[in-house]
Amino acid sequence: MWIFGDVMKVFVQIPCLNEEQTLPLVLESIPKKIPGVELEVLIVDDGSTDKTIEIAKKYGVKHFVKHIRNMGLARSFRDGVMYALEHGADIVVNTDGDNQYPQDRIPDLIQPIIDGTAEIVVADRQTHKIEHFSPLKKMLQRLGSYIVNRAAGTDLPDAASGFRAYSRESLIRLNIVTPFSYCMETIIQAGNKRLAITSIPVTTNAKTRESRLFKNMWQHVFKSMAAIIRSYIMYRPYMVFATLGYSLLALGLLPFARYLLMYIILKHPGAHLQSLLAGAVLLIGAFLCLVLNIVADLIRTNRILLEETLEQSRRHHLDHINGKEVL
Repeated sequence: MWIFGDVMKVFVQIPCLNEEQTLPLVLESIPKKIPGVELEVLIVDDGSTDKTIEIAKKYGVKHFVKHIRNMGLARSFRDGVMYALEHGADIVVNTDGDNQYPQDRIPDLIQPIIDGTAEIVVADRQTHKIEHFSPLKKMLQRLGSYIVNRAAGTDLPDAASGFRAYSRESLIRLNIVTPFSYCMETIIQAGNKRLAITSIPVTTNAKTRESRLFKNMWQHVFKSMAAIIRSYIMYRPYMVFATLGYSLLALGLLPFARYLLMYIILKHPGAHLQSLLAGAVLLIGAFLCLVLNIVADLIRTNRILLEETLEQSRRHHLDHINGKEVL
C-alpha cells in the first residue's frame, strides 16, 4: 500500500499533435488550484511541427515529453504516464488538446480516487446529447461501449471517452500493448484485473476540428474492434476457442447423424458420403480449436506471471526514483 502525504500530486497530461490553435483554450480552462492537490500539467508532444511547445511554455507548462516523429495516441499515453509516475504523480488525468473535454470538471473526475472508491474514473460524454454526432455514430458508440463492457465485466456508458483519471496503483498494473488507442484496452485490462472503475457525466465543449486519430468513422470502428478482440483474446482465450471448438463439434456431429439416418432409410452404404466428409472437416476444426484453447490458456497463465514480474519491476523502479515507502 502506498503511503501518501496530505497533498496528492495530480498530473494532467495532454497529448498534442499540432494543437497551437486549441491548446490555449485547454490550458486556460484547467483549474489553477484544487484543495488538497498539487496540480501539474504535462504536454506530450507527438511530433508537432507548429508552435505547440512554445505556446505551452508561455502558459507556464514545465513538464514535456517530446516525440521527434508521430508515435500515435497509445504510445503518447504510455510515455506520458511513465513520466508522470517518475515525477511522483498519485493521479494522472488524461484530456485532449482539441478542447473537446471540460477541463473544469477535473476536480470531480479525481474525487472518487481521492475518496478511495475508485481506481479509474471515465468521463461519460453523454454521446446521445452531442449534436455533431450523427445517429449512426451515436449507435456505434453505444454498441462499442456494450461490447467493451461485456468483455471487461464493467458497466460504463462511454467506454471510448478519453477524458479519464487513473490512480497511481492502476497505472502500475496496466500495460499498453495495442498501438492504436489505449481507451478500450485499458478498460478491458482493468475489468479483468478487478480494478474499481466508475464514471461521471460531463458535457463536452463545441467541436473545434476533425479527429486526427483516424481518417473516417469506419477506420475508427475497425481499429477499435481489432483492439477489443485482441484484448479479449489476451484475457479470456478459453471463451473464444472453447466456444468455437464446441460449436464446430456440435456442427460436425450433425452430418454424421444425417449419414446414419440416410443409411438406415436408404440401406445404401455408399450414399451421402459428402456428409461424412463435411463432418470430418468440422470435427478436425473442432479438435484444432480445442488444442488452441489449451495452448492459449497456458500462454495466458504465462503472461499473467510476466505481468506480475513487470509490475514488481515497475514498482521497484518508481520506489527508487520517488523514495516512497511500500508496506
